[in-house]
Amino acid sequence: MFRRLSIAVRTAAFVGIACFTLLAIDAWNSWQARTQLVAQMSVAASNLARAMAQHGDDTLKKADIVLAGVVERVEQDGTDAAAVARLRKVLAMRVAELPELDGLHIYDQDGNWVANSRPTPPENLNNANREYFVFHRAHEDRGPHIGTPVKSRTTGRLLIPVSRRIDHADGSFGGVVLATINVDFFVKFYDSLYIGRDGAVGLVLDTGTMMTRRPYSPETVGKNVTGADFFRTYVAQGPVGTAYIKSAQDGVTRLNSFRRLDQFPLFVTAALSKDEILAAWWRDALWHTAGILILASLVGFVGWRLIRQIELSTRSESDLRQARDALETLNKTLETLAMEDGLTGLANRRQFDVTLDSEFGRAVREASTLALIMIDVDCFKQYNDIYGHAAGDECLQSISRTVARLTSRRAGDLAARYGGEELAVLLPHTDVEGALVLAEQIRNAVRDLKIAHAGAAGGFVTLSAGVDALSPVPGRGLPKELIRAADKALYAAKTAGRNRVCSAGQPAPA
Repeated sequence: MFRRLSIAVRTAAFVGIACFTLLAIDAWNSWQARTQLVAQMSVAASNLARAMAQHGDDTLKKADIVLAGVVERVEQDGTDAAAVARLRKVLAMRVAELPELDGLHIYDQDGNWVANSRPTPPENLNNANREYFVFHRAHEDRGPHIGTPVKSRTTGRLLIPVSRRIDHADGSFGGVVLATINVDFFVKFYDSLYIGRDGAVGLVLDTGTMMTRRPYSPETVGKNVTGADFFRTYVAQGPVGTAYIKSAQDGVTRLNSFRRLDQFPLFVTAALSKDEILAAWWRDALWHTAGILILASLVGFVGWRLIRQIELSTRSESDLRQARDALETLNKTLETLAMEDGLTGLANRRQFDVTLDSEFGRAVREASTLALIMIDVDCFKQYNDIYGHAAGDECLQSISRTVARLTSRRAGDLAARYGGEELAVLLPHTDVEGALVLAEQIRNAVRDLKIAHAGAAGGFVTLSAGVDALSPVPGRGLPKELIRAADKALYAAKTAGRNRVCSAGQPAPA
């Protein structure tokens, strides 16, 4: 089927496939580049979350280690004046050693201040209503507790409380040791991370309380985010996961990677803007696509010009073929006209002579016989004088059609107008007897036409025929001898009274 299509169609198909392939390959490469970029940024976001989680664990762990040491001192040494004086020095030294600590505090079972790390001790300070104090008083758990962010009553700073319970010797509640971490400590660390213009990071309690966030806003500290999409995703996929989430705060879609801290009930989230992640890819993809479109357009234009040239060439070839066919048809027509008698439709004298020579040579080669019938319309001159030349032409045409009909049974037989009203029938592979039979059939058929002829003896047009046949021998005899013999027999038929057939040397019966 493809071979039957024109070359223009095949060329157009090739150009179309080439352009489509260029675009498809570019699209596939662009999509692969996008996939790889997204995968790389997912790894980057995951690594960022891992670093934030490690930072949070380390910060809180240092504070908890200090708290564990202070709890042991208080439970061992008590809280008398001498012990409190020593504790105050220890607390101040620990805060000086650890920049993440804002302060260290000790409260008794009623929430009253006992000691802290500050140079000037607060007066009449009671924290019994704080969340962390209420928690430890209600829970016997001796492990660290991360409380909701609070605002310092002495400095006004936003702080993250880390606390431990103090027990009396009998196991009853004896108070709380508190370490406070300045929220700004996490803010400074988060500000050092590269997250792009629209990126976001955060530290969140498992209960859904926001500890801090970048972009930073004091209003977000302590905010309940249990209804946020990222928190629900964390709850569904935790403790580690990655997902695209559209922020309810600013409407930015981000690639969120979250991770729970190993030692504390918090998790971090690192979110990179999807638009920023794909910005460079979009820029490269648009440049590549523009280049490929230009290239495909050039290929298409060149292909279109080529197809146009092919179509013009094909049309020219078609015109040339049509002209050639018309010329061949014209030549055949001219050849037919050159070999055909215009009045009777029979072969003309020229074709008769050519065919006679050809059949004579074949008879010599094949040692076969060749017969000839010479026919003449009786009293044809008188017919023309009586009825006119137009009627004479019609009469000759009717006789010619009859002769053609009777001589068309064999492919090799030839009926020709020899001249004037004289006809000739050439019969290859035929002897005298066969030629006489055909000649009689022709004579009878013409007589049966009953063409009126007032100048003829019987009142109708008749014809006379002379027949001869020979078997040519190589080197002896000429085609003209067959004509002379048949013509002589024709003369004999006319001399004998017309309307008869004679063979060479012996007239046929009337």
